[in-house]
Amino acid sequence: MDLLDEPVPGVGTYEDFNTIDWVREKSKDRDRHREIATKSKESTLALMKSISDAFSGWLLMLLVGLMAGALAGGIDISAHWMTDLKEGVCLNGFWFNHEHCCWNSNETTFQERDKCPNWKSWAELIVGTNDGPFAYIMNYLMYVCWALLFSFLAVSLVRAFAPYACGSGIPEIKTILSGFIIRGYLGKWTLMIKTITLVLAVSSGLSLGKEGPLVHVACCCGNILCHLFTKYRRNEAKRREVLSAAAAVGVSVAFGAPIGGVLFSLEEVSYYFPLKTLWRSFFAALVAAFTLRSINPFGNSRLVLFYVEFHSPWHLLELIPFILLGIFGGIWGAFFIRANIAWCRRRKTTRLGHYPVLEVLVVTAVTALLAFPNSYTRMSTSELISELFNDCGLLDSSQLCNYANVSVTKISSDALPDRPAGPDVYTAMWQLSLALVFKMLITVVTFGMKVPSGLFIPSMAVGAIAGRGWCSPGADCITPGLYAMVGAAACLGGVTRMTVSLVVIMFELTGGLEYIVPLMAATMTSKWVADALGREGIYEAHIRLNGYPFLESKEEFSHKTLAMDVMRPRRSDPPLSVITQDGMSVEEVESLIAETSYSGFPVVVSHESQRLVGFVQRRDLVISIENARKRQEGVVSASRIFFTEYTPPQPPNSPPPLKLRGIMDLSPFTVTDHTAMDIVVDIFRKLGLRQCLVTHNGRLLGIITKKDILKHMAQMANRDPDSILFN
Repeated sequence: MDLLDEPVPGVGTYEDFNTIDWVREKSKDRDRHREIATKSKESTLALMKSISDAFSGWLLMLLVGLMAGALAGGIDISAHWMTDLKEGVCLNGFWFNHEHCCWNSNETTFQERDKCPNWKSWAELIVGTNDGPFAYIMNYLMYVCWALLFSFLAVSLVRAFAPYACGSGIPEIKTILSGFIIRGYLGKWTLMIKTITLVLAVSSGLSLGKEGPLVHVACCCGNILCHLFTKYRRNEAKRREVLSAAAAVGVSVAFGAPIGGVLFSLEEVSYYFPLKTLWRSFFAALVAAFTLRSINPFGNSRLVLFYVEFHSPWHLLELIPFILLGIFGGIWGAFFIRANIAWCRRRKTTRLGHYPVLEVLVVTAVTALLAFPNSYTRMSTSELISELFNDCGLLDSSQLCNYANVSVTKISSDALPDRPAGPDVYTAMWQLSLALVFKMLITVVTFGMKVPSGLFIPSMAVGAIAGRGWCSPGADCITPGLYAMVGAAACLGGVTRMTVSLVVIMFELTGGLEYIVPLMAATMTSKWVADALGREGIYEAHIRLNGYPFLESKEEFSHKTLAMDVMRPRRSDPPLSVITQDGMSVEEVESLIAETSYSGFPVVVSHESQRLVGFVQRRDLVISIENARKRQEGVVSASRIFFTEYTPPQPPNSPPPLKLRGIMDLSPFTVTDHTAMDIVVDIFRKLGLRQCLVTHNGRLLGIITKKDILKHMAQMANRDPDSILFN
C-alpha cells in the first residue's frame, strides 16, 4: 500500500502544547480550494458545494455573533441582579434587580428614585427597619456574606470543572492565535464554567471586570462552532482566522463598540489578520452588537451601562490637564504591571499558589469589608464609572452634582452657569480619593486569581476617579465627566498599551466625536510614558511569566548574531537526529522516536552526505507506522522505510517496504549558517514557522525552532532562557 494514495486519519494533526505549521496549513487550504474550484466546473452539484463552501465563513460569523451576543446579554442581566442581591431583595419578584423593581412603583419620587416600598434591604427584612447602627451592621454583614458566597462558588467551580476558566484569557488567546495549541482552553466546559463563574466573580464585588473574559467566551463560541464546518474543523490556520474575528466580537459585546472590537483584534490580539478576516470580523461584531441591543440588558436601549453624551466643547488650554492625565495613566500602568507580575510570580513560586480558594476568599473578605462603608466602592465598578462619566445637569440627584441652587429662570436651555459647590461635593471628593487608593491597591492582588478576572473596567475606574477629582468642581467651561473619560482612557492605555482601538472604543462608548483629540493626546502620552518605564503591556508580561512560546511582533531584535549561534546542535551537543531516505528499517525509526522527544526529523540522502531531502513530523511518522502495521500485510520491524519517489528492487525474501514519501514536507524552510538572526526572527514572525533548517553548501548543519529563538532572545535580555516552555 502506498500511503500517498490513501490519507491516514490523524496525519497532519498536532499534539497538545505544540505549535502549528502555518505554511503547511495554508498550502493544505489552497489545495482544497483548487480542488473545489476545479470540480465546480464539472457539475451543478459541485458548483452548489463550491458556493456553500464560500458562504460557510459568513454563516459561521453570523452564528458566532448571535451566540456571543446572547451570552453577553445573559451575563450582564445576571450580574446586575446578583450585584443588587447583596444589598436587598425585591418583594414583587426576587428576579428583579433594584432598578427594575422600582420602575413599576407609583410611590417612587424623583428625588428618592432609589427608594420604593417594593425593594427591601436585608436589614428591613430581618430587623424591620433600615435606620440605626444595628440595621447598618446587618446590611454590612449580609453584603460580606453574599460576596464570600459568590466568590467561593466561582473559585470552586473553576477548580473542580475548568481550571482554564480563570483569569482574563487574553494572554492565552494571543498565544493560541500565534499558532500554539492548548487543548480544552476554548472547549465547551471552559465556556460553560467561565460564563457562570464570570457572573459570580463580578457580583462578588471583587475589583475585576468582565471585558477580558468576554473575549475568551466569544473565542470559545467561535472554536465550538468551527466544528460544524469541515474546512474550519480540519485546518488550524483557518480556525485561527475565526478566533481573530471572535476576539473582535468579545470586545464588541463587552463595550458595545463593534468598530473598536475589530481594531482591538487587529492591534492587540491577532497574529495573522488578512483582509478577508477584517471584513468577517466587522460583520460578526455587527451581528453581536445587534443581538445585544435586541436583548437590551441595561434597559436603557444602549449597549453599555455607562453610555454618556457631553454637550459642551473643550478648550485648547485643557490639553495641558489632558496630557497630565496621560502621564498619570502611563505611570499607573507601569506601576500596576510591575506590582501585579511580582505578586503573580510570588503566587507561582511560593506556597500561596497551593491555596487558590483561601486566597480568593481572603481577598473577597478584605474587598467587601473595605468597600461597604464607602458608597463609591460599594457600587459595582460599571455603575461607578457611569456616575463619574456623568455630565451634571439640573435634574441630577448625584452627590457629585450637588451644587448650590440657582434660579432656573435665569438659565438658558443650553448651558449651566458657574455654581458654587455644595457640601456633598466635598464629601464625594474625599470618598473618591479613598476609593482611588483602594482600587489601585486591591486590583494588583485581584488580577490573576483563580476566578475569571478582566482588567479593563478596574483600570478605567482608577483613571475615571483620578480624572473626576482633577479639576475644581463647578469651574466654568470644564466638564468633569470628560476629565473622568480621558483619565479612564489614559489608565487603560497605560496598562494594555492599546492606542487606536482604545480611542475608538472610548469614542463609541460616549458618542463624543469632538473629544477624539483629548482622547488621542492622553492615550498617546500614556503609552509613551508607560513604554519609557517598561516595554511590555500587561498581556505580554503575563505571556512571559507563564512561559508561553509567543514571538512578539512589536519587540525588535537588535543583536548581531547569526543562525549558526542559535541552531541546535551546539558544538558540545551530540549530532542531529536524522532519518535517511532509504536506509532505515521500521525498528530503527521506532527506536529513534523512543529515544528522543523531538517534534520532527530532517530526512537526508545518507549520514555521510547529509544532503537535505525534506522534513517529517514525529506525530505523522508514529501514526503512519502504526497504521501500516495494522493494515498492511507483512510489515515487520525489519521492513525498510522509503521516502524516495521510486522504490528500488528488494532482495527476494525481504519483507514488504513502507513508502512514507506522502507524509514528508518536500520544501522545508532553510537558511544558511551565516544568515543574520534578525532576518531569521522576521521569517519566523511573518510566516509563523515552527522550525527552520540550517544548511551550508546544501549540507544539513542544524535546526532552529521557535523555542530556540525565544530562549536566545531571553538570554540576550539577561533573562532565564529555561523559562520559555509551557508553564
